[in-house]
Amino acid sequence: MTDERSGPGPRSRGEARRSRDEEAHRLHRWEASAAADRRGGDIRRHTNVSTSAALDIPTRPDPAAPLSSVAQSGATGRATTSGPGRARRRRRRGLSTKLLGAAGVLGMLLTWELLPLTGLVNERFMPPASQAIGGLITNFGLTDFWVAVADTMWAWALGMIIAVVLATVLGFVIGSSTFLRRFTNSTIEFLRPVPSVALIPLAVLLFGVGIESSLMLIVYACFWQVLIQVLYGVADVDAVAMNTARSYGLGPFARMRYVTFPTALPYVMTGVRLAAAVALILAITAQLIIGTPGLGAEISRAQSGGNYVSMYALVLATGLLGVLINLVMRIIERKILSWHSSVRTEVAA
Repeated sequence: MTDERSGPGPRSRGEARRSRDEEAHRLHRWEASAAADRRGGDIRRHTNVSTSAALDIPTRPDPAAPLSSVAQSGATGRATTSGPGRARRRRRRGLSTKLLGAAGVLGMLLTWELLPLTGLVNERFMPPASQAIGGLITNFGLTDFWVAVADTMWAWALGMIIAVVLATVLGFVIGSSTFLRRFTNSTIEFLRPVPSVALIPLAVLLFGVGIESSLMLIVYACFWQVLIQVLYGVADVDAVAMNTARSYGLGPFARMRYVTFPTALPYVMTGVRLAAAVALILAITAQLIIGTPGLGAEISRAQSGGNYVSMYALVLATGLLGVLINLVMRIIERKILSWHSSVRTEVAA
């Protein structure tokens, strides 16, 4: 009887295994040779066609391989950016960015300190930065100061909540309907550029000097910031994903929850973060001009009474408040969007 394995035909399992072992052995020898060349200062790339083809396999680049290995270099022969080296570069970049930011703040304070001392500006109307910082530290121990901060933050928070809720709901409703988008487009484009400060006389006529006047300005300014972002987010929904959801029998509310909302959420958070800064600006402005209780009203009283050191100290307080709000909003945004690629890239960088 003739042995079929002795004749021509498919290779046996032993032959296939030996072939794979030989290929792996050849790759390891090539890798050791390339590492030796790099250590010896030879930075030339091997351009052998068979070698490049052998490297083009799904298991490379290998995250567990040494930084100088072929597996880390990948099929192209170029070193990848993964590994401890990249982490060190990220830390250095983050440290250099913080140092540059601190240097910018110190430069601004130094310029402020020198301007009145050199006589370029009147020291009476613009005291040195050291005096303003001292006045700010003194204010930290005053009850009236913290009452004014609480009034400002209450107007800010209340206006933000009203604006975000209204803009988010209307944004999803309008953005989900082609008819509503076309019907409201002209109205939105007409009302959005109107500055909120132009509504101060109307707010005073309607609500007087109460907190309602501040809320009117804050809500009007923040509403457009969030609404426009929500409309962009709803318009960015993938048509294929929406059609797939329909084909699986998802209703309007289910499609809104599982398709539209995740797509629009990054836009919503961007609008909320922008609206947070705008809300603080409008809260201070309304208090400064209308006289609603808060930091703005305290600044106006200090300016009217000629207490310019206290006035600049309160201005610094509003700046610190804005920085704190921005940091908190960024933390909230990163927590909510931890699954999103943009936040993962920002954290990794």
